[in-house]
Amino acid sequence: MREHFFSYWRKREQTSIKKALDLVQQDKAQAMVSAGNTGAVMALAKTVLGPLKNIDRPALALMIPTLKGNSLLMDVGANVDPKPKNLVQFALMGKMYLEFVQGIKNPRIALMSIGEEEVKGNELIKSTHAILKSMDINFIGNIEGRDAYIGEADLIVTDGFTGNVTLKVAEGVVDVMLSMLKREIMTNLLSKVGFFFLRSSLKRIKKKMDYAEYGGALLLGVDGIVIIGHGRSNARAIKNAIHLSRKFIEENVLAKISEEMGSIQGVLKEIKNV
Repeated sequence: MREHFFSYWRKREQTSIKKALDLVQQDKAQAMVSAGNTGAVMALAKTVLGPLKNIDRPALALMIPTLKGNSLLMDVGANVDPKPKNLVQFALMGKMYLEFVQGIKNPRIALMSIGEEEVKGNELIKSTHAILKSMDINFIGNIEGRDAYIGEADLIVTDGFTGNVTLKVAEGVVDVMLSMLKREIMTNLLSKVGFFFLRSSLKRIKKKMDYAEYGGALLLGVDGIVIIGHGRSNARAIKNAIHLSRKFIEENVLAKISEEMGSIQGVLKEIKNV
């Protein structure tokens, strides 16, 4: 067992993920973009870079397409059992990202729940709802899973378990719908003719749903810029991820997030054990 542990540790030290994160930690690089294993990148980033000042836990945030543009969904897998204070931090980190990188002033923040009413949800959601409602932010309340892709909120806050399921179900539904559409189109000549006229519109829809357009997921809350791309990332996805990291650097977003969190430490201390 001991030999196995040291063998694993030596291999870990030799990975490209570890070496890239070391460069960020040593200030030899300003950001890291990876299309490697999401779990490995998150685990190593937490170890090598450590948490950003005033942040307890990092969160994985991803831009998702909606009927009205895009929304930021977080967390999508980094924390399956957060506390209310963690969700509050996720909300504020997401708010800062949307304001300084996406240019969305006073973004609408929603909390994922099983109903829109304040009394709906488990204790985590109800406690977080009360805290967010009391803060000076544009909190619009709860939304249900079916509304996540409508576009009523700019930022959707949830735990990593719920967020990951929401994301994966949506990806599966899109794949199934496209397959069903393709099958139906090929059934007769009239459908094929209709497809010819709809082809440009379908291409635009496909582009909007394409993960490559968003670059990757953001690991917000570690002391460095880390963007995790899809395992099938193509050149366009990597290019967009690099462009996103450049925006982070130019706007000095990490410092702004840390400063914002420092300003509400009093609020967070009150909910430390919640």
